[in-house]
Order: sequence, then C-alpha cells, then structure tokens
Amino acid sequence: MESIRTSMKAEAKSLKNLVDEVTPENIEHTYIMQKFLLKMLKSQETTYDDYITYLGKMSDAFQESLSQSNQKLLISKTLKIQPIPETTKPVPPVFTAGQINKNDVTKLLGKVNVPNTKPEKRKIQPMEAVTTHMKSTEKQLKQSKEKFDMKQTLSLSSSVTKVREYNVLGVDTVCHLSVDKSDRLWVSDVKGNLFQTDLEGNLLQKIRTSCRHQGYHTVTQDGDLIYTDNKKKVVYRITPDRKTTEFIKTGDWTPLSVHSSHINGDTLVGMYKDGEAKVTRYSKAGREIQNIQTDNVGQTLYSNPHYITENINGDICTSERNKCAVVVDGGFLSVIVSLQRGIKIPLGVKIPLGVCVDDENNLHVGQLNTNTVTVYKYLQ
Repeated sequence: MESIRTSMKAEAKSLKNLVDEVTPENIEHTYIMQKFLLKMLKSQETTYDDYITYLGKMSDAFQESLSQSNQKLLISKTLKIQPIPETTKPVPPVFTAGQINKNDVTKLLGKVNVPNTKPEKRKIQPMEAVTTHMKSTEKQLKQSKEKFDMKQTLSLSSSVTKVREYNVLGVDTVCHLSVDKSDRLWVSDVKGNLFQTDLEGNLLQKIRTSCRHQGYHTVTQDGDLIYTDNKKKVVYRITPDRKTTEFIKTGDWTPLSVHSSHINGDTLVGMYKDGEAKVTRYSKAGREIQNIQTDNVGQTLYSNPHYITENINGDICTSERNKCAVVVDGGFLSVIVSLQRGIKIPLGVKIPLGVCVDDENNLHVGQLNTNTVTVYKYLQ
C-alpha cells in the first residue's frame, strides 16, 4: 500500500508540475498579445496625427490665398482634400475557462481499484514433509520462540527499581538524553552544549547549540539528528553528512521536546500553547498522525512535556519538571511515577529532566544541578 501511495503522490506532483509549467506560458502569451494590440493602436494614432498635420497645412495654405479673386481656386482645392484614413478597431482577446471538474482530475491522476480476479489458494505443504521439517528444525523453533518472547510487550511493575547511576564528564546538569543504535547517548546541558557519550559516561564528542532546558534533540533509526527550534516553531533534521532541512512546522504550538521512535520511525513532539499541552505523533515524512492530550477518562496528561521518549510497548514517557514527575502513557493506561508521592523510587530524583530508554527497557532519568543519570527498571 505504501508503494501505491507513493505512486499517487508522484502522479499528483507530475500534474502540478505541468500546471506550473503551462500557466506561466499562458500568462506570457497574454503579454505578447497586449504588446501587439498596443503597437497596432500606436500605428493608428500616428496615422491620425499625420492626417491632422496635413489638414493644418492645408488650412494655412488656404488662409494665405484667401481673397475674392481666388474663391474659385479655394473651392477647387477644397474638393481635392484627402479623405480621412480608414482604420480598424482592435479585437480584444477573450479568456475561455477550462471545463475541468473533479472527475477529470481523477482520471488524469489514476484510480486505485481491487482487480476482479479469483484469489489464488495458498500452497499447503504435505503433513509428512512438515513432520520431517519440524524434527530437523527444533533448534530453530527454540530460537524463534526466544526472539518472540523478547518482542512481547511488558507490563508496568508495582514498584520501580533503581538499577545504577553514571556521571557524564563535563556536564553540570543532564537536561536531556537520546540513545542511538550503537548504545551511545546524546546528552544536553543548560548551556546549549550537546555531548555524545557511551553508557559508561565517557565523552565521545561535543556540539554547540542554541537550545537550553528542553529535550530538544533525538536520533532516528537512520542516524539522523532531529532537534527543535521553539522560537521559529520548526523541527529540523540533520543527516550524518550534516545536511539540515526543515522537517516539521508546528504552527501556533511551541515545540518543547522531540523523540524519534525506534519501533516504527514516527516522530513524537511535545508542545504547548496558551496553557495547553499535547504530544503529537508524526510519520517519517512529517505528516501529522495523532494528537494526545488526555487519558481515557478525560484527565489532562501533560502540563509542560519538556522531555519525551518511548519504551518497547510504544508507551510515551514524558518528564515534567514542574510536576516533579515522569508520565508514562500506555495508550488508555496512564501512570504517573511521582517522585514525591505514589510509587516510590529508591534514593529518588528531586527534579527529573531528560529521559530515554535503553535496549533493556530501563528508563534513564537526568536531574537538575547534577551530572548524574539514574537508571530505573519499571517494566516486568
């Protein structure tokens, strides 16, 4: 289906390109016609000016020779005056609107239909062959089961367990974290610095940005770095070859945080406007898919989603320093892991900032005024 949608978009783009090509040509043709008409009118104006000059000269000549003895001559000359030149009225062009309707455009772009063909039956392997195959692939089935078990979703634990902590060198406050496929982290601080580090806290590289306290950066499955600009209300994408493009425009909403899903490649953007907050899901192409503001009973989920990530279940995890809480949104299930009440976190985090999830589904939480990252196990 994706290939069909791609083909449809290509057809539409091709038609639009043709319209963009033909329209300027038609407009240019009107200027050529206008120039021709003006030239013709100018020529007629010159003809009449010449005739008026001719009449003036004739009048002067008659005035000089005007006398009683020359009246016969005057009459004879008057009869010989050249006639008024004949000219034609210009024919103005007329625009005839095209007779194109929605059906005509549909025919031009093509239409998706299900072929009226008889479905083919799938081939079924004989039972004897299946039995032989099962005996010879017992090891493969065991491996497949292990992989399936790993892919199964996990449920929220009744408690949250602290796994470990690590420090990031050169960072005063861990504002936000993004993890890529190579188990390396991107960590940002309050000064606009963006650090790349491994899971042990060793510094790999450092980038200077204009952003500060929000979770403004993330890494895609392809290794692209995505970051927000809350002043321009734009989400940018930087490819590994350092090419920067506008990815998403958020309109009246101010983007605070961003996360690229490692499950399906969607982009999650936390944003706010006039006291409201939401998380919006976008496709890989930057098309809006879903807006999330409340849970299944209408309770507001977010106030200021400054930091955002996603776990293996596809749950959206946001960190809100104003609430001192980490919000885990599991579709219709919403659980607030409070650092002041509710589920207790060993040793606690006073003011949570950046959050990200590693391959073992542990939640990494940064906190204010420290370079310490605390790792929690909250799924079972």
